[in-house]
Amino acid sequence: MGETWGSLGSTLATLMFVFAMFKQHIPRQAWYFLEKHCHKLVSLFNPYLEITFYEFSINNFLRNKAYSEIQSYLSGREETSLHASRFKADVIKDSRRIALSMEDYEEVSDEYKGVRVWWVLGKKVPRTPVVSFYPGSYDERDYTLTFHKRYRELITGDYVNQVLEEGKAIAVTNRQRKLYKNVPSRAWYENTWSHVYFEHPATFDTLAMASKKKEAIKKDLIKFTEGKEYYAKIGKAWNRGYLLFGPPGTGKSTMIAAMANCLNYDVYDLELTSVENNNELRSLLVDISSKSIIVIEDIYCSLDLSGKRKENEEEEEVKEEKNSVKNVGQRRKKKSNVTLSGLLNCIDGLWSTCGGERIIVFTTNHVDKLDPALIRRGRMDKHIEMPYCCFEAFKVLAKNYLEIESHELFHEIGSLLGETYITPADVAENLMPKSDEDDAGTCLKNLIEALKAAKEKAKKNAGEEAELKAEEANGSIAKGNASN
Repeated sequence: MGETWGSLGSTLATLMFVFAMFKQHIPRQAWYFLEKHCHKLVSLFNPYLEITFYEFSINNFLRNKAYSEIQSYLSGREETSLHASRFKADVIKDSRRIALSMEDYEEVSDEYKGVRVWWVLGKKVPRTPVVSFYPGSYDERDYTLTFHKRYRELITGDYVNQVLEEGKAIAVTNRQRKLYKNVPSRAWYENTWSHVYFEHPATFDTLAMASKKKEAIKKDLIKFTEGKEYYAKIGKAWNRGYLLFGPPGTGKSTMIAAMANCLNYDVYDLELTSVENNNELRSLLVDISSKSIIVIEDIYCSLDLSGKRKENEEEEEVKEEKNSVKNVGQRRKKKSNVTLSGLLNCIDGLWSTCGGERIIVFTTNHVDKLDPALIRRGRMDKHIEMPYCCFEAFKVLAKNYLEIESHELFHEIGSLLGETYITPADVAENLMPKSDEDDAGTCLKNLIEALKAAKEKAKKNAGEEAELKAEEANGSIAKGNASN
């Protein structure tokens, strides 16, 4: 037996050597001619057909939806997974169970109306790097479907359509929401998005806001998700922009979490300061999937998109030159070259059509300082002011934190809220019990004290401001009299 295997190995090695030498000395055109006719000859005797579904489109600009749907279909069918021996595991929604998918080079079989078909997951590493909008696509994967040629119409028609439809439905059912962040890429094949599972518990029911306003926002979101045909009819990309503005602590981030939980969307937290230029920004946005919320928080602080940007850049360059002696070899360029026009083009320009069913959310504490072109209707379609805490919002917080819907101190709190500016975050902090001895009454009294203190502080600030204005007015009058 040992001699047999030895001679077989020697024979194979010889054949491979001869084949390599033969291929090396045959002209390329002749080799292509031989290969083409060899395939034709083999196909005459091979009764099976193959269809290949690649993970990425030919130009590597967009992900192939069919590939993802086939992956979901095969992962969701236990009878097809029984034939495989190696799997990849991923967590399904709510982390209660896992989904098994085929490992590379595995084969599973399936049956449709009595016809047997086979699926194989292939992978190959490109010999030379290919520039792609998907930095993680270093390995080229594909699913190959094999079936008998006599069932060509049945398989390419009904069966493939059923696989894609069932795969899409399974993907929606098992969807585990994720929170993404963009990271600076050091090489073209490295991912520029990293993620964790999104498990924020906020909902519209727990959001401290007037009920009518919450219902209006929910209806707007649901109408958007059902508007695919409408957006196509009016000739507009299936995207919608929301501008959340208001003082710090009014719940802008919580609103985003509630939106994601309401729609079951992923969240992409886009940090513009870590994006090198407009081209990288486009690459990031193309790689965002549908059913997603793209968030740019504190847009005013993320990038200086006003007309003074050039002046600010010149000042920064002067500072860097002064500090260059101390930091030679250690300084790293951190300035982003993303422009306002580049950002606007990604929001509602030609590149905004590369993907649908996506919501773009800007948050800011200084809406009056933003460029009007950035927040006009059509880009930020809905402007939502996140106000200070009102009495209705307070009742939501009282129910969340103290599990009460009424109390004898509610009337006094309502009166103070009508006279005082306080954020929902400050109200929540006072309502949260600090020890086991703190009951609802204690927490409400703490809130009353905080409201009274805020009211007195506001009066003091108003008095000081009035005195300052009076002094300025008197100074102006005295200056005018002196000039006369």
